[in-house]
Amino acid sequence: MPSAPVITRESSIGNCQSRIDKPPSRPAFGNPSADGQSKIGNSRSAQTLLILFLLSLPLFNPWVRGDGVGYYAYLRSLLVEHKLDFQNDWRAGNESFTMGRVHADGTIDPRQYTHTGHLDNHFAVGPSILWAPFVVPVHVAMLTLERLGAHVKPNGFSRPYVIVMALATALYGFVGLYFSFRLACHYTEQRWAMLATLGIWFASSLPVYMYFNPSWSHAHSVFIVAAFLWCWHRTRQGRTLKQWVILGLISGLVLDVYYANIAVLLVPLLESLEGYWRGLGPGVRGQVTGNREGRNPESRIPNPESRNPNPESRAAEPRGSSLRQCDILNRKSAIGNRQSLFAANLLYSGATLIAFLPTLITRQIIYGRPLDLGYGDVAGWQWASPQLANVLFSSDHGLLVWTPIVILAVAGLFLFLRRDRRLAGYFIVVLLGFYYLIAADPCWDGISSFGNRFFISLTPLFVVGLATLFSELASWLKRERATLALASSLTGLLVVWNFAFIFQWGMHMVPARGPISWKQMVRNQFLAVPEQAVTAFEAYLHHRGALMQQIEQEDVTQLKQGSGVRSQESEARSQK
Repeated sequence: MPSAPVITRESSIGNCQSRIDKPPSRPAFGNPSADGQSKIGNSRSAQTLLILFLLSLPLFNPWVRGDGVGYYAYLRSLLVEHKLDFQNDWRAGNESFTMGRVHADGTIDPRQYTHTGHLDNHFAVGPSILWAPFVVPVHVAMLTLERLGAHVKPNGFSRPYVIVMALATALYGFVGLYFSFRLACHYTEQRWAMLATLGIWFASSLPVYMYFNPSWSHAHSVFIVAAFLWCWHRTRQGRTLKQWVILGLISGLVLDVYYANIAVLLVPLLESLEGYWRGLGPGVRGQVTGNREGRNPESRIPNPESRNPNPESRAAEPRGSSLRQCDILNRKSAIGNRQSLFAANLLYSGATLIAFLPTLITRQIIYGRPLDLGYGDVAGWQWASPQLANVLFSSDHGLLVWTPIVILAVAGLFLFLRRDRRLAGYFIVVLLGFYYLIAADPCWDGISSFGNRFFISLTPLFVVGLATLFSELASWLKRERATLALASSLTGLLVVWNFAFIFQWGMHMVPARGPISWKQMVRNQFLAVPEQAVTAFEAYLHHRGALMQQIEQEDVTQLKQGSGVRSQESEARSQK
């Protein structure tokens, strides 16, 4: 039987020369398939990452707060009310969420309803989809216990639900980090991939949304973007139609989780456009029509020389005639490749649309239009005057000044051009596209945000970039141990600095919304944080409920004092 269709990157254009002129492949660096030692190293690294994740679990914070009320409401309302009725979720929300939404008597502000009669829940449905495999069994267990006479509350708000939701979020964040680590191992030695993973894990905005605010969507974005890139990269040299469909389904979920993640889908778009431009599809591992009749498995056309088994006849054949035959065959193959790529792209697009249906259906129910995402008219965004500098450098959650490890990661992405120019180009375009999208958003600062939380979605790119930077530094210094000591020390300092800054932000020593005073922040880092951190951490471990209530009251106080630069109405409409 013919083999399954496989779309690959290999080109049959110039195939007559490819077997002679093909350059040697680059070393696989930390690719686990490169040698047995890499497999062992990656296994040990994976175990180390897992141990660190388990040790970090006391940090997870089971609560539904702020934006998380909207994200979690889809799953809870469908499980308990069996419809998209979010009224109980709005009433049960934390005080800073209910301000401006729910009146003191428990009635919901009429302005919160859309013309379809549903509450204006513009938050994405994707996190609820990812929580479902964990939370649904809890609900079944709670219902069973209730029927057996146990005094439990199968309402979606009780502790078992929230604990499992928070643990699931932390797990998704970890799996996304592991996929990022595996991707980096293809291009750097595993020690640098490991160190980069740890750096981005603990020195970026991720810990806040992986542990402290688990009901928000950002840890889920790390998982689904990393899973998408890992799947795409794994099939990069040869993708069957089935794999195109799987990639499309993951792409739809990428959008379900976080709309701004659409920038990540530039990767398969650029790959396909390049295929059309070159006159090939991302080609055939085997052949699209099947690897039969002894054909070269790396080409869709047979070797022209194999058609004439007589060596003397081949020698006598004019070289120009041979090249013309080769050119004709390559042109025919190019047409076939374009057609195969187009069919694969159609399947991919269809699968993406199918996986995006939960978003389209919920938008139709809530807003009456499947493409109304609930954020108003994007034509009013700052497309012509994006906040490019502020997104990076503003004291109002600027990406590079709040989380400086990203500076190293971005520099590493450009150095990555030395290792895989095409892939680095894709990643840089994704980074720039995402950057422009956020800079054009009127709520570019994330309002209540540690750092610029939107960029957490690009965690896999940052891990690859940081690992590349460390690896290139080792090549320049030509002293592995010295480089490891330098990179480890720098990463450790950035982690400590980041956790101290997170402490300030969480305890409202700096405003959660709007610009901060860098002078006050730096003073706190060296004076206030060391003085208060131990006591606060003990309270976080042993008296967390009281501490969370204290933090919530401080947040409400800041809101009432107008410390946020935007109104609560604007916050409800911010890009999540």
